[in-house]
Amino acid sequence: MIRKINKGWLCLLLMLVSSSWSVNVLAGKIDSVTNLLYTEKGLAGKAVFTQESEFDYSGFIEVGWNNRRLKINESVTLDKNGMPIRFQAQGQSPFGSAINETFSIKNHRAKWESAKDVGSIAVNEPRFYIPADSSIATDAAFVRALLSSPSKTLALLPSGHASLTILNEQEIEHDGNKARVYLYALSGLDFTPDFAWYDDKGRLFAQNMGGFMRVIRQGFSLENLKVLSEIQQNEEKSYLENMADKLSHSYSQLLIQGSNIVDVESGKLIEQTDVLLEEGKIKKIAKHIPQENNMQVVDGSGKTLLPGLWDMHGHLSKDDGLLDIAAGVTSVRDMGSNHDSIMEIEALFNTNQIIGPHVYRAGFMDQKSEYSAGLSVETLEEALNTVDWFADNGYIQIKLYSSIDPTWVKPLAERAHNRGLRVSGHIPAFMTAEQAVKAGYDEIQHINMIFLNFLAGTHADTRQQLRFSLIGEKAGAMDLNSPEMKDLIKLLADKRVTVDPTVSTFRSLLIAEDRQTNPEYLAIIDHLPPAASRQLKGAAMNVKGTALAEYKKSADALIDMVKVLYDNQVPIVPGTDNLTGFTLHRELELYEQAGIPAFDILAMASINSANLVGAGHLSGSIKEGKNADVILVEGDPTKNMSDLRKISLVVKGNHFYKTADLYRTLGVKPFTQPAIVTGAKATQLH
Repeated sequence: MIRKINKGWLCLLLMLVSSSWSVNVLAGKIDSVTNLLYTEKGLAGKAVFTQESEFDYSGFIEVGWNNRRLKINESVTLDKNGMPIRFQAQGQSPFGSAINETFSIKNHRAKWESAKDVGSIAVNEPRFYIPADSSIATDAAFVRALLSSPSKTLALLPSGHASLTILNEQEIEHDGNKARVYLYALSGLDFTPDFAWYDDKGRLFAQNMGGFMRVIRQGFSLENLKVLSEIQQNEEKSYLENMADKLSHSYSQLLIQGSNIVDVESGKLIEQTDVLLEEGKIKKIAKHIPQENNMQVVDGSGKTLLPGLWDMHGHLSKDDGLLDIAAGVTSVRDMGSNHDSIMEIEALFNTNQIIGPHVYRAGFMDQKSEYSAGLSVETLEEALNTVDWFADNGYIQIKLYSSIDPTWVKPLAERAHNRGLRVSGHIPAFMTAEQAVKAGYDEIQHINMIFLNFLAGTHADTRQQLRFSLIGEKAGAMDLNSPEMKDLIKLLADKRVTVDPTVSTFRSLLIAEDRQTNPEYLAIIDHLPPAASRQLKGAAMNVKGTALAEYKKSADALIDMVKVLYDNQVPIVPGTDNLTGFTLHRELELYEQAGIPAFDILAMASINSANLVGAGHLSGSIKEGKNADVILVEGDPTKNMSDLRKISLVVKGNHFYKTADLYRTLGVKPFTQPAIVTGAKATQLH
């Protein structure tokens, strides 16, 4: 079971690969199987499962991508009913923190200890323990236990329930190897079900995670996986289409009465004003709009109406759409995904076939190396051709990554600009931000790159995790008003280079501690389902003792840097690169904490972002004639940015969504009551 709880760096792949192994509970038979894991670059790692005895099993996984390396050894013992009574795992997480987890059950009392949490509970009925950091050695036992249950459900430890739905069955063959495999949807471990193929012993056999990572049993081919992936993805789409049928409401005319409207272009609040939406457009804005019989009506009194939010640093999957819309995010710039995957997502979201934001695509490119990621090229000529390919296929910009040869940046930028594309990205290793800007960068991803201009210079290999550890160790001691820093900031301002800070994501990496909730998610932790909230605990990096104080000081320096950028009129656009929806709210809170005025923050998250991607004439503000992308908030974010979590209604084009209904479907406790829509009956999407 490959879990997708957190879209951040650590959890994205830790959850993705941690479930690649499972147990064989056939008594008396020693058995060992291997799954292979692939990225777009090719083979990324493997996981090996071995049955040690009738009830004892072990698993091992080693996988690498980008600059992350994950290693885990596990063992588990089951009782005669197939429930774990002992579990142990040791290893290293992708960012270097230790994995050391134990679980045991004795005399009807379960105890567990991990970097996430420590706990114990009386157990008087069968409950299946779900490990915090991995489930290599328990996965098949979990699946088999679900299949054995008459209701296909299980109570879980530490908490929660899971269920299994059987969706499909296939017979596949490759070079004389044959297997009968089954597509299951596992619910209760994430916001949405996890879809994957299992063999007849309950072991994970194959899965496609939106093209980012793929799993297939050794002895079978990627062609086999292609066939299975198509079936898997169709089932995922059917599930999400069903959610859209239940949760999307179309309208002809929707009248929002008496709300206070945030005019992000003038920086003013227009009090107690009506807004009429008609067939996906903002038809009229006036103090009083007469109500007609065919209108649906929302009482906006005491509430605030804002343009839909923009997340300018997403890496989308199909199921992200529900979380985005629930959070009021009606537009997302995807900063690099598998082409086939993002094209499908764009079509499904933009046509409202499944729930999700408008999509704008940036093409991702790296130079092939040990540390490269995503689409990797080997020569400058290939890189230039890739720029042309992105332009020919409707991308709005290119994003360069850390392994790109610094001498390539200028010719790549020239080609991109000639094709009408913007250039952004990480600053390549052995290059400074100043050099990248002078070579043609229009935008910089991540706040750490500003600091690394001085901390790494042209000598440090920031393809490796130095681009994180250098920030943690030294950013807090830097003088943000030094002449050298002022020169760099002036260069960014003069050239109008945009910065996409993702401050919250970097802070969550630097300040996370074992057995504590990540401070970046304290405001939402009690609203999340148990499995999701557990994954927001524990350290990501191996930071101990007095070093942690330095890392926290550096995390605060990231906020200070955002204010320096703002004060010097460097354009800023907010993005997440982490847990969908929720992280954007936190990002904007941090801008408020930095001292940036609320109206300017809201403009960054709406009209400024829309203008950057060339959509400001269609979206980004509440103006007559623009797309009806608006959100209704209980409270006033111009006075308290945290009120953004209290969204009661989201409108995207010609459909509206009650946020509380979306959150409940995802297992999230709503932050406010849903808006009440009266008048003409709302119709479902299909």
